[in-house]
Amino acid sequence: MMGELILRNLLHRPLRTLIGAMGIAVEVALVVLIVGLTSGLLTETAKRIEGIGADIMLLPANSSIFFAFGSAPMPIKIGDKLAEMKYVQSVAPVLFQFNTSGVEIVYGIDQETFRAVSGGFVFIQGHDLEGPDDILVDDMAAKTKNLQPGETYRIFNHDWHVAGIVEHGKGSRLFVSRATLQELVGARDKASVFFVKCTRPEHTEDVMEDMRHLLPNYTVRPLKDYFSLMTSTNIPGLESFINAMILLAVTIGLLVIFLTMYTTVIERTRDIGVLKSLGANRWFVVRALLSESAVLCLLGIGAGIGLSYLVRAGFIWKFPTLTILITSGWVLRAAAIALLGALFGASYPAWLASRKDPVEALLYD
Repeated sequence: MMGELILRNLLHRPLRTLIGAMGIAVEVALVVLIVGLTSGLLTETAKRIEGIGADIMLLPANSSIFFAFGSAPMPIKIGDKLAEMKYVQSVAPVLFQFNTSGVEIVYGIDQETFRAVSGGFVFIQGHDLEGPDDILVDDMAAKTKNLQPGETYRIFNHDWHVAGIVEHGKGSRLFVSRATLQELVGARDKASVFFVKCTRPEHTEDVMEDMRHLLPNYTVRPLKDYFSLMTSTNIPGLESFINAMILLAVTIGLLVIFLTMYTTVIERTRDIGVLKSLGANRWFVVRALLSESAVLCLLGIGAGIGLSYLVRAGFIWKFPTLTILITSGWVLRAAAIALLGALFGASYPAWLASRKDPVEALLYD
């Protein structure tokens, strides 16, 4: 009986049911996509940094783990000191520069030192950096920007010649001459990070200890731990942003389910009176409305999960370099948040319905 009552109530106003379910769907999709976008960005960035192949990275003092947006305060001569250390095979100073027009990080590298640390690029088309204005583009960025070797790409108010297309996974998606980038951004003889390759991986801890003694005011991190460090809790302000977006999504879902169920109670005042006159108690009325809210929420959760994958596919089709990581854990959390929010939002309308006097309800027009 309860199941049939709920089904008929939902089908009584199909458009309202659809709007209520879509409100829940938007809530679920917002939670899943916001978390998926941030975690995907961090995961993909960490994989590309680890893909460089270094064992250690040297950063400025008290630098954030998300160091790509940092400046270049370190003298390039530090690299010579590091290269002289025991168990150090090679050192690659790299200059980072954030390109605001394309929302991307550009690496200023020296081909020889970067190749010694990373093992070199895998070329799909073209050749390595040769001239001061050459630029290497990875395959993902080339696809997004429709770039081919020989074309011109303008960033930092400078025209670069696309020398080659390389396989992605070596830190950045764009690589230029370090000397040229230093001149363009006013960071002559400066570097943002030093990637250090040890003679053997087991020597990493010894080299790190020596680096801390040699350069006590700098930050030394092993690259093997970089992936585990790239979380929202380690990025200033990111966790607060995620929590704020989740709160916004929950508020949307709660208001939608509240308005839907409140309207339902107002419209069905006479029906509630009939039920109570036939012997239905307050608990029966509350259970009926909360069950209806739960079913509506489940429909919305299913639609929200489908919407999440659809939106992700659209974003990736439009922006191939974008990574949105949808995990089962956050899908379940989003579903639980939506369900709890829906039941909370329906509580007052259900309580209101249960207190209606059957005689007054039957007389309601």
